[in-house]
Amino acid sequence: MKKWSLIIDVEKCEDCNNCFLSCKDEHVDNDFPRYSLAQPRHGHRWINIMRKERGQYPLIDVAYLPIPCMHCDNAPCVKKAQKGAVYKREDGIVIIDPEKAKGQKHLVNACPYDAIWWNDDKAVPQKCTLCAHLLDEGWKEPRCVQACPTGALRVIKAEDSEMQKIIESENLEVYQPQYNTRPRVYYKNLYRHTRCFIGGSVAVQVDGTTDCAAGATVTLIKDSQKTATLTDAFGDFKFDGLEENSGTYRLEISYRDWKKKTIELGLLAASLNVGTIFL
Repeated sequence: MKKWSLIIDVEKCEDCNNCFLSCKDEHVDNDFPRYSLAQPRHGHRWINIMRKERGQYPLIDVAYLPIPCMHCDNAPCVKKAQKGAVYKREDGIVIIDPEKAKGQKHLVNACPYDAIWWNDDKAVPQKCTLCAHLLDEGWKEPRCVQACPTGALRVIKAEDSEMQKIIESENLEVYQPQYNTRPRVYYKNLYRHTRCFIGGSVAVQVDGTTDCAAGATVTLIKDSQKTATLTDAFGDFKFDGLEENSGTYRLEISYRDWKKKTIELGLLAASLNVGTIFL
């Protein structure tokens, strides 16, 4: 059977919050029997956007990570719910039954992604439903996907085998795989939020003038592994997708007739701007 999956491209997310606002527009003051009770006007973020800043001035980037319900195939909330209050539909969507779940506040802590919220007024746990009430009426996408101006969010309904091909071809990942929940939300360019970089600039001095060393070869070395890149027109370079606390690194820089330079970086704890390297 075809199942719904959500794909989020971290590189395209600009933190505009259109997804969050469209969710509010759909669910605040609106009850959808069997799917959800009305979402509170304040407090809940059924799609929450996390932010991460990497690097040091002036080499800094910021990534935004939208986190909705992951609609996990191995959902902890389903296991911890009483009286079948949370269930997994055949099409992959996880639903909290708004009647059966009343009073089950412990479900908020069942989700390792913090995607379940407690409604004090109605005494019920709530979360993203992937706008299942709309999809069941024939909509092709939930409100958050419809409202995204950059295409950072897209939804696919496909057989598991077809989805696996998409995962492999687009190099998709799941967030926090160690939880083993088997999410149906997949991320593209997740490294922007979960990994780090080493970057900087290379320059030379000619006749008292400082010039960018465009096209210089910069090699990143860790143990016996080497990765090389060329500096751009501004002399800048960047090695991305590195694991934090992944060991000791060093850089080797070579450029035309200038003497090769080696820089010991030490243990990489987080994203690092090495600044301008003069040859």
